[in-house]
Amino acid sequence: MTRHEGRTDSGGHRAGPENTPRLRMKPKARMTGHVDGAWWPHSEDLPSELPDLLAVLSVRLGPIERLMYELSAWGKAPARLATGGRSVRLDGFRRQPANTLQALGVGRERILLMVVPPSTAPDIAHEAMMTAAAPGNASTVGDLLGISDGGQAPPLASYRPAFHRRVRRLRARQSR
Repeated sequence: MTRHEGRTDSGGHRAGPENTPRLRMKPKARMTGHVDGAWWPHSEDLPSELPDLLAVLSVRLGPIERLMYELSAWGKAPARLATGGRSVRLDGFRRQPANTLQALGVGRERILLMVVPPSTAPDIAHEAMMTAAAPGNASTVGDLLGISDGGQAPPLASYRPAFHRRVRRLRARQSR
């Protein structure tokens, strides 16, 4: 994690993240696949995690107007978050797809991120993030995180057997 001291833009606002978020994005192009990238937060405290993430996402989206997240995945969050000289609306939904977060720019551009749970083992988190950010990857969030999807097989082009074996082994160790 890198800490940037005193970086401000000409308006006196923070120019970039204070702490570099653990984020991987697909190259900027026509949307391909289920998600645009992956984010691995350090904690489940959404208000403390968002300023640095939003600073990085605003490079691609421009000013961010709204952020939608899965309500049950995070602790209490305010309805609005002041960051980067703007107020961003935070909307938690019970029907937001699990392990996702969606940022909406003022121009209506969107970024859908897979959220890797903070407690995920580093090697598994890294593999999931790199796979999610691979150009042309069409895996679902459940496939990427090794979460059961009711028996449906992942698309052959995105199936990563070694990754899924590691997830199963880790879960078996954790259940002991």
